[in-house]
Parts: sequence; C-alpha cells; structure tokens
Amino acid sequence: MEDRKKILCVGLVCLDIINVVDKYPEEDTDSRCLSQRWQRGGNASNSCTVLSLLGAPSAFMGSLAAGPVADFILDDFKKFHIDISLLSEHAQCVLPASVVISNATTGSRTILHMNSGSRTVVLSDTNLPDVSTVDFSKVDVSQYKWIHWEGRNAEEQVKMIQQVALYNSTLPQQQRTTVSVEIEKIREPLYQLFPYGDVVFVSKDVARHFGFQSAEAAVKGLYSKVKQGAVLICAWAEKGADAVGPDGVIVHSDAFPPEKLVDTLGAGDTFNAGVIYTLSSGGTLQEALTFACRIAGRKCGVHGYDGILEK
Repeated sequence: MEDRKKILCVGLVCLDIINVVDKYPEEDTDSRCLSQRWQRGGNASNSCTVLSLLGAPSAFMGSLAAGPVADFILDDFKKFHIDISLLSEHAQCVLPASVVISNATTGSRTILHMNSGSRTVVLSDTNLPDVSTVDFSKVDVSQYKWIHWEGRNAEEQVKMIQQVALYNSTLPQQQRTTVSVEIEKIREPLYQLFPYGDVVFVSKDVARHFGFQSAEAAVKGLYSKVKQGAVLICAWAEKGADAVGPDGVIVHSDAFPPEKLVDTLGAGDTFNAGVIYTLSSGGTLQEALTFACRIAGRKCGVHGYDGILEK
C-alpha cells in the first residue's frame, strides 16, 4: 500500500514557448529560429513529469487559467499520467507564459515570463492565485508518501506544511508523509521555509546571495537554518551537488554532463525529482545525489524530457 502512495508536487504550471536558435540574437535584429515548440512548464509541474517517467505515481496541485492553452496543458498532464484532481481552474485569470530562447550552440536558456523571478528572467505578475491554505485543507494527506513545495507564497505554504505536521504527529515515523521544500528564488519571504522541510533544496543563486561560493560551503553554512534531523541539498550546475544530513557528513556527487549540451531548461526540476524519487524509494542520500546528478545530466543532453531514462 505504501508503495502505491503518490508523490504530490505543489507549485506552478505555466506554458513555455521555446525558441531554439543557433546563436543568441542581437537586439533589434530579425532572426530565424531552428525550431519552436510549446511545452508544459513550471518547477513543480516539471518535477511531476520526471517522477512519472521514473515510474513513481505523481500528482500536481496548482492553479490553471481556463482556455485553449489550458487544454494543451491538461492534455500534457494526462499524457504523462499525472494526477491533476487537485488542480483548480480560474476562468477570469491569465495563465503564466514563458518565452524561452534556447541556444543550441551553448545549451544556455534565457527566459522571459509572467511571474516574479530571478536569473535571466524578466516577469510581470499575472492574476492567477497560488494554492492557498484553504485549498490545501481539502487534501487527504494520507494518499501521499511525499509532498514537495516549490517555494512561492511562503507564508501560506508554511501553514500548509503545518497541516501535514499535525497529520504526521498521530503516526509512527515510517508511516509519516515526508515534506520537501525548494528555495530557488532570491526573495526574503521564501527563507521562512528553511525550517519546515524534512528535505530542503536550496539553489545556487540563493546560496550565493548568502555569500557562499560552493555547494559544500552552502550546505555547511545554511544547515543551522533547517530543522533538527533534516537534509539540506544544494546543486551547483556543472560542479555537481552537495548535501548534509543530521549526521553532519557532507555528501557529494560530481555532475554527469552530456556529450553535447542541448537544453538546460528544467535541469534543476529534474534533479529535485531524482532526489525525491530515490529517497522516497528507500535509497541513501549518496545514492539520491548521484542518481539526481546523472539524470539531470541526461536531461541537459535532450530537448524536453523524452530520452532522460537510460536505455
């Protein structure tokens, strides 16, 4: 029964309009794309895709604006057999959309989209509401062995996680639902999530914001922010990833770059899914880190997510 419990990811789903180019366009020029495609995006949404491809029953909880684009997104969720029973549609709202410039020569991606963010991302807010505490109060936590939050409306998300903690308090350790949180954006309100995850993913951007110049330094320096017994993980692109658990031992995995760098969009979401998949299946922290780096590397060698599994 425990094996068939799902992994729930809470966060964003959006439309990614991906333009593949052979070189980054100069300003005020007319350039031809090598290709263009629509792809379902959003951190939590992408992690669901990878979990599903790995064979883990996954579910997504988030908001969707009704309309033709929503139909495309719903069809894509179904294609990957992702449970969307907790998806809420909002008729009068605007769906977040991202225009992605994917450089086929370097593998870089530049993102322009409608949601506040960081890195090479320029955004304007939409009116689509994030999942609220009221929404989450209707969730049957017993259906999920793991719930992952993409850090967004952190104050509300803390209250949701507290609901899970209340549920867990009535159960023995082995029957409890594991909570993970991703702190990706450099936004002060998100930092309140640090002490609420059993597993905490902190991004390279956030680590640098706190003054750390390596994943190892970040997990050592930020571990005091997480709760007792938690695991803290930081991926550092081509440098691999580091993690530390309650025993204080630093665990490291090198990166596994593809022969040719093709598409890095969603590599972090793939990494997170790889960690969650391995730990939720009983793997060790070292196994989780190595597997996650390996599958994230394979993702960087293909467009989208088809082909990330080993043949």
